[in-house]
Amino acid sequence: MGGDHGLSITVPASVEALQKFPDLHLILVGQQAPINQALSLLKFDASRLTVVHAEQVVEMDDLPSKALRNKRESSMRIALNLVKDDQAQACVSAGNTGALMAVAKFVLKTLPDIDRPAICTSMPTMKGHVHVLDLGANVGCSGENLLQFAMMGSVLARAVDSNPSPSVGLLNIGEEEMKGHQRIKDAHQLLQQTPLNYIGYVEGDDIYKGDTDVVVCDGFDGNIALKASEGVAKMISFYLKQAFKRNLFTRFIALLSYPVLKSFKDKVDPRRYNGASLLGLQKIVIKSHGGADQFSFVHAIAQARLEVIKNVPELISVEVSKLIQGQNT
Repeated sequence: MGGDHGLSITVPASVEALQKFPDLHLILVGQQAPINQALSLLKFDASRLTVVHAEQVVEMDDLPSKALRNKRESSMRIALNLVKDDQAQACVSAGNTGALMAVAKFVLKTLPDIDRPAICTSMPTMKGHVHVLDLGANVGCSGENLLQFAMMGSVLARAVDSNPSPSVGLLNIGEEEMKGHQRIKDAHQLLQQTPLNYIGYVEGDDIYKGDTDVVVCDGFDGNIALKASEGVAKMISFYLKQAFKRNLFTRFIALLSYPVLKSFKDKVDPRRYNGASLLGLQKIVIKSHGGADQFSFVHAIAQARLEVIKNVPELISVEVSKLIQGQNT
């Protein structure tokens, strides 16, 4: 029910995902009448789709505390309850990020040895993509928190990318040892003592070079990096369109350049990277961008499906336990 476009995006995307993945079953949680109305316009396999009614909706501007205390019959809460009760294996939401994190943490709980869940998503690089966390769930993280984020990000990269030894970098304002907040220095010392493939400090521009598989940061820094990246992508698109529309000659050049421009757009298109993981919870929760269109919401569902197949929470729990035991011996 959430996001900037609501059912006009989430329902068609769900039907498209069913067509794309024959092993997928979906439960659409929300206000039943408008969901059924949206479904009536589409063709789909009714045996693989169920609608569960919810009286309430968490609005995009609701405080997390309000969603947690006053909206126990919301679509968000009911969806997460279905996951908790093993009636579903993952929850995908385009709704209020703060509310989703608060309710998910309350309903599903964190994994053993994990203090705080983290929002993790992949971003395009010159050589593929990089997993970045945290992207806004936690502000003022300790060195221990950042260490846990690194562990979780490493496990995720190993699972979904089939990468046996993902490189892990710690986002900082420089590569020199003396730079950065104390919490970053603390995390640096802790990471050096783990068997993770830790490569040290990385700077903002290193995110896109493709030499690092996982970039770890505080949620404040990560969210700024993410939004700045989205802004730069929009600015480049804006100026390219302006340049090519200037006159008949530039329009002709644009026509000739179309295959190159399309290839470029496909590689950096943020819609292809939609679907942020709320890592550290006992079950799988995927946060879709609120402004997602149908194409990108399908990617969020695909991310949830992949993490179910790879059993990401269990892998994180096992690997983090091993790493912590290794540190204590």
